[in-house]
Amino acid sequence: MARWSLAAAAVLALTATACSGDDEPASAPSPSILTGSETPTPTPTPTPTPTPTPTPVPPPVFDPAAAYAVVEYLAGTVGPREATSAGFQQAAQYVVDTMTALGYEVTTTPFPVPAGNSWGVDVEAGTSTNVVADPPGFDPARPHVVVGAHLDTVPQAPGAEDNASGIGVMAELARMAAAQPPGVPVRFVAFGAEEPRGDGDSMHHFGSQFYVRELTAEQAAATAGMVSLDRVGVAADHVPVCTGGRGTTALRDALVAAAATAAVPVQTCENRSSDHWSFEKAELPSARLGSVPYEGYHSAGDVPAVVDPAQLDRAGTVVWAWLGTL
Repeated sequence: MARWSLAAAAVLALTATACSGDDEPASAPSPSILTGSETPTPTPTPTPTPTPTPTPVPPPVFDPAAAYAVVEYLAGTVGPREATSAGFQQAAQYVVDTMTALGYEVTTTPFPVPAGNSWGVDVEAGTSTNVVADPPGFDPARPHVVVGAHLDTVPQAPGAEDNASGIGVMAELARMAAAQPPGVPVRFVAFGAEEPRGDGDSMHHFGSQFYVRELTAEQAAATAGMVSLDRVGVAADHVPVCTGGRGTTALRDALVAAAATAAVPVQTCENRSSDHWSFEKAELPSARLGSVPYEGYHSAGDVPAVVDPAQLDRAGTVVWAWLGTL
């Protein structure tokens, strides 16, 4: 009896404990426990890194010392460059190398020249060359302008002013145009055989005549203008800007207006003694920069000392200002 009483008492105690309302009910398991995973912590949104503002690239500036270095090389190292001579070919290769290094697509176009007499010196028939430098992707059937300078000399002259000065300015303009292309593509041409081999138009400007003659009708229509840089280094208080007097003066007037904005004094003139004349005769807009008289013209005295870097700067500044309006 006593043994039963003890067992019954234990059962009653357990029952009382289970039925008691004083204890807190067991809390429901959290969802994370049910799923067996932790609630993910939100990933913070990264703060965007500001895009650095690119440093503005300064516009290119004409370097007269670089242009003058071309004069020194062509007139001082190469010397006379008669259109069919080894000296001319050496100079042509120099232009090819210079323009290629600037990123231009360069081609050379040979053409025949006749025998004749060049400023008192008999010259034989032979072959000369135009060096043509185009910006990448250039299409001659689309609007463009031509900036040119003749590379040859008369046989007896080292040709510093006539016309290493024009080649030097052209090379600097090509460097600037490669760094900051104008709105209209620019084709640069070093013409061969500009110097006379006799009297009359047919015995002069052979390279530019060949160039114009080889243009298709579409390419001619796409030639919006041609500027010839010829004898642009002799010191003066102005830059001559010339046309041949037959065609439109629109390009000459545009160069004059550009010179005014660049504060470079100019004087207009009529002149047919350079490669612009080949274009003007073909009814293509053209103009010439240069032609200040000087004592060493077409002689052994045409040495680098006759060229003034400041005048090279003026000529280059005028053409660059014009290119900036295109």
